[in-house]
Amino acid sequence: MSKSKITIGVVISTYNNPAWLEKTLWGYLYQTRPADEIVIADDGSGEETNQLIRSFQKLLPIKHVWHEDNGFQKSRILNKALLAAESEYLIFTDQDCIPRKDFIAIHETYAETGYFLSGGYFKLPMNISKALTQEDVATERAFSIEWLREQGLKINFKCTKLVKSRMFTLLMNRITPRGATWNGCNASGWRTDMMRINGYNEEMHYGGQDREFGERLFNLGIKSKQICYSAIVLHLDHKRPYKTKESVDKNKAIRRNTRKLGIIETPNGIKQRHIL
Repeated sequence: MSKSKITIGVVISTYNNPAWLEKTLWGYLYQTRPADEIVIADDGSGEETNQLIRSFQKLLPIKHVWHEDNGFQKSRILNKALLAAESEYLIFTDQDCIPRKDFIAIHETYAETGYFLSGGYFKLPMNISKALTQEDVATERAFSIEWLREQGLKINFKCTKLVKSRMFTLLMNRITPRGATWNGCNASGWRTDMMRINGYNEEMHYGGQDREFGERLFNLGIKSKQICYSAIVLHLDHKRPYKTKESVDKNKAIRRNTRKLGIIETPNGIKQRHIL
């Protein structure tokens, strides 16, 4: 684990959903360990998102990285954000993921050379996603099982992710059958490792591009740690109109090739598409 303070950046992907992005940014106002930088990777959003980000730049250390809207280009904008980031350690997440107050602190606690971290999320239904207020986030009641039940949430086993007990979360991280993979809504690692694998594969669109990124980190020799019960975000509900069978099938084929050939550096990443 980390022995000395490191610089930590948060990379947040977004596209034309300022209402959800605002709720997500509320979470970064109340972190016990503030981010050294927040890089918003904007895949071509309009003026409303731009104005929202400008308002938050007065409160948070935000860099806005944007390109024109030309379809789903999340991998490309994440590479631009990776180039813009200056921190040693980077947490990747999305516009619809509200972090608990200890989110950055937990990632910092478990950061270790030779590893990346795989965090967790708890999905909210649409009615609670819409109703959530800044006060709900600031007071952390939005992360309370009891409070969510009062809002009509149906209680099930997945609610155990919201239990805030160090001993319990350590146990659950250890016994969960879920693999510690790179998941784009909550994962972190060292920027130098990400540059060594040439960033994200820009040939890939929706469906597994995050996992493929992690698989190349594995091929590099980087191991993973499971912290899905420790580092938690609330995942706001939304539709996925950009998801297509063709995209998913193509990405599955790329991932199979990455694993089979042990590919470390993508041939369609930062070096090929961006000026270093």
